[in-house]
Amino acid sequence: MVQHWDLFLAPYKQAVDELKVKLKGMRSQFEMQSMHSPIEFVTGRVKPIPSILDKAARKGIPLDKLEEEMQDIAGLRMMCQFVDDIKTVVLLLRQRTDFEIVEERDYITRKKESGYRSYHVVIRYPVQTIKGEKNILVEIQIRTLAMNFWATIEHSLNYKYSGKFPQDIKERLQRAAEAAFLLDEEMSQIRGEIQEAQVIFSRKQDNPDE
Repeated sequence: MVQHWDLFLAPYKQAVDELKVKLKGMRSQFEMQSMHSPIEFVTGRVKPIPSILDKAARKGIPLDKLEEEMQDIAGLRMMCQFVDDIKTVVLLLRQRTDFEIVEERDYITRKKESGYRSYHVVIRYPVQTIKGEKNILVEIQIRTLAMNFWATIEHSLNYKYSGKFPQDIKERLQRAAEAAFLLDEEMSQIRGEIQEAQVIFSRKQDNPDE
């Protein structure tokens, strides 16, 4: 059983902080070369203790097995403008040598029944501590802004209804998920126009007198 939560969660917080810097650095490298960045922004968090306990109870995970069996105590999200950018980000993650990918789950080509879409990459990340190296499981979710908007709303409703949605809410969420995906597809169709406009806008901001 976990006795000292602060001590237990410290390496997870360290992993999230380090990975946020590294993954944001990937975005900066694209910008410095005046290339389209497939990464819009990166966020991260350590799962709150009540959420850890709730998930452990639901999944039947003993507290002394949290490190091995709960993959998302440390979590990061990488937001993309376009669906195709997600594939690029996954390829970039596969090329890295500072962590090991242990699992990938594609909920974009194989969406969940609820309509949820996202690409999950679970990694094993080495954290340096005063007691030596400690490998931390971290879940990285890669999704578009539209997918994230839907997932955020669904997550809030899930807490309200404890996962047991009324049928009408369930159907509306599924329709909203399809609408969000159609938006992503439409944006992908005019990707070239969008990126050209963004370059012009960025240039105008850098040189307001032009």
